[in-house]
Amino acid sequence: MKTKINEAIKDVLMQFGDKYFIDGIVHKSKVIQDLDEYDVALIEAFIGNETVKTNFTINIAGNIVIQTNKLLELFEADEYWQDSYTKYSKKIGLTAGGKFIDESTDVVLDFPYKDTVLKASMSKEDTDKDDLRPDEPFLNEVIAKEEIDVLLDKKILVNAKKYDGDGEHEIESFSEDDNLIIKGNNLLALHTLKERYGGKVKLIYIDPPYLFKENKEEDTFSYNSNFHISTWLTFLRNRLEIAKQLLVEGGTIWISINEDGMHYLKVLADSIFGAEKFLGTTPRRTRYGKSDVPFNYSQDFDFLLAYSNVDEQNQVIGRRIERDYYTSDDYPNRPWRLADLTTQRNFKERPNSYFTMIDPKTKKEYPASKKRTWAVTRDTFQHYYDNGYIVFPDDYDFLNITKPYARKFKDEDLTSGKLSSVISDFAIKDFLQELLSNSTNRSGNDELNKLIENETFSYPKPENLIKNIIEVSTNESDIVLDFFMGSATTQAVAHKMNRRYIGIEQMDYIHTVSVPRLQKVIEGEQGGISKDVEWQGGGNFVYVELMEKNRGFLTSIQNAKTPTDLHKVLDFMLEEAEIDFRVDLEAVKDTLNELSFSDQKKLLIKIIDKNQLYYNYSEIDDANVRDLIEDNDYAFNKSFYEKGGE
Repeated sequence: MKTKINEAIKDVLMQFGDKYFIDGIVHKSKVIQDLDEYDVALIEAFIGNETVKTNFTINIAGNIVIQTNKLLELFEADEYWQDSYTKYSKKIGLTAGGKFIDESTDVVLDFPYKDTVLKASMSKEDTDKDDLRPDEPFLNEVIAKEEIDVLLDKKILVNAKKYDGDGEHEIESFSEDDNLIIKGNNLLALHTLKERYGGKVKLIYIDPPYLFKENKEEDTFSYNSNFHISTWLTFLRNRLEIAKQLLVEGGTIWISINEDGMHYLKVLADSIFGAEKFLGTTPRRTRYGKSDVPFNYSQDFDFLLAYSNVDEQNQVIGRRIERDYYTSDDYPNRPWRLADLTTQRNFKERPNSYFTMIDPKTKKEYPASKKRTWAVTRDTFQHYYDNGYIVFPDDYDFLNITKPYARKFKDEDLTSGKLSSVISDFAIKDFLQELLSNSTNRSGNDELNKLIENETFSYPKPENLIKNIIEVSTNESDIVLDFFMGSATTQAVAHKMNRRYIGIEQMDYIHTVSVPRLQKVIEGEQGGISKDVEWQGGGNFVYVELMEKNRGFLTSIQNAKTPTDLHKVLDFMLEEAEIDFRVDLEAVKDTLNELSFSDQKKLLIKIIDKNQLYYNYSEIDDANVRDLIEDNDYAFNKSFYEKGGE
C-alpha cells in the first residue's frame, strides 16, 4: 500500500540502511521499540520529514513535539504495509479511551471501522454492469489522512441550470435564496456544501439505506442495503458527522430507520450528537398488517430518531396552535383562555403550593391535590389573582368548570412566541396520529405514481410525513436538507411550504423521477399535501452536478467492445486517470493480456481510484481542467464558492 504518509515513513526508515528492514520488509517491532525508548536519531529523522512532521507533531510554546503515541498506534496495526483499513486487526469489542475492556474499567461501545472514512456507492452506481463492483477501501483517518483530505475537498460543479415556471435555463450565478439540487456522491457533496452552508440548515431529514438482516422486497429505492453492521455504521457516521456541522444552532435532524437498525443507530447517533441532545423516538405506521411474516408477528412500524444541537431548555420543536379565546366585559379588548393551574409536582416537592385556595368573592374552598399541587404558592396567590391570572368557577356564567384555572391573555400568547409542545393535548392528534395513521408506505407510493410512472421506488415516504416534521421544526424560509433525496418528497413538501431546501442524490433516476417531480410542483400539481397548504405553483430551484473525473474512465471500460478498445482506454488512463494508491501498475501491465476479456475489465475497474471520481474545485483553473468546463459553469463556481464564502 502506498499512501503518502506511509511512503514518507518508509523514506525516513531507509535513511538508516538495513536497521529497520529484514529482506526489504519493515521490521515493525524494532521501530516500535526505538519509538518507545525515544531513540534520538529516529525521532530527529521523523521530525525532519515534512509529511511526518505535519501529521505527527504539535507545536507547544514554539517547540515541536512528536506524537509518538500516534506513530506507535500506526505501527501496531497488523499488516500495516498491506492495508489502511483500521487499527483493529486482532481484537474487536468494547473499548474505553482506545483501550479494550481488559485494560480499563470505563466501557464504551466500539466497532472495528470507526477510525475510517468510507465514500461508499449507494448502489452499483460506479459499475452498473456485469456485477463489476469496485473495491472501495476504508481509509484510515491517520494513515490515509492526506488521501482523505483530497477526497473530501469541495468539488467543481457543472451543468448548472435553473428550473422555474418558464422551464430550464443555463445560469452563471447562485443567490442566497436559491433552492439547490446536487447530483453526486452525498458524502462528497456534503463536504462541498460545508463552507457555504455551515451552521445555516434548520432541519435535516434523511431516509438512509436501512440495515436489513437479509435482503427484503421492501428495500428502500435501489440502494445497496446489504451492509455488514460495521460497514453500515461507518457509512452513516461519516455522513452524520458532516451533517452536524451544517445545522444552525437549535436545528434538528430526523432519521427514518427500521427496527433492524434502530438501536444500532441510536448508539451511533448518541456518540455524534450527544445523548443529552436526543429529542425522542417516534413510531410511523408503514402498513396495516401482513400474514406471511417471521414468528407470525407483523412488524408494521418504522421509526424516527430526532436530535438537536442544543440542550433541553431550548424550544427546538413545537406547534403554533389556533386557540379559542373568550371575551368578557371585565377585560375589554383582551381575549383570554383557560389553562391548567396545577403542576406535576407533589406536596413534598412543593410544600408552599400545597394549600387550600379560597375564592375571595364566594369564600368557597378548593384544596390542593397531594399529587398535583397548585402552580402558585401561598405567597404569590394574591398577586396573580389581583392581576386577573386566576379564574374561579363562579366568576362567569358561560364557564363550566369545577376548580380554579389560570387565565392566559391572547396578547401575551402572541408576544411570548412560545410554541405548544409537540406531544401535548393539542398536538398529539395532529402529529402522532398522522404518523400512526396517515403516513404509510402505500400513501407515498400512490402519491408518486399519480405524478410519475416509475418502478424505481417501491415505498417512497408520503408527503404528509414530511409535512408534519417540517411544521414542528421550521418556519418559512428556513433551510431544509435531505441528502438521501430519492424521489424528492422532502424537497417537494419544502417547496410547497415555502421553505428553502437542498437535495443530494447520485442515482440516475434524479433525471427521470426527482427533477421531473419538482418541475410538476412548480407547475402547481395538486397531489400530496397541495390542497392542505393551498399550493398553486411557482418558485424555482437550481440543479448542478459534481464534475466527474475517474467515473468517465469507468464508463469507457464498461463500454469497451474488444481488447483493442480496452487497451486504448488503459493507455489513456495511464496518462490522465487517478490510480488506486495500492496498485502495482507494472504488475497490471505485465499480466493484463493473460486474463479473459471480462477479467481484464474487472481488473481495470479495480485499479481506478474510486475516491477520485470528481474534480476538486482547487483544480478549476488548471489548463487541462478549465478546457473541460463551460464558461457559464465556470462563472457559477466562482459565484457559489468565492462570493458565497465571503
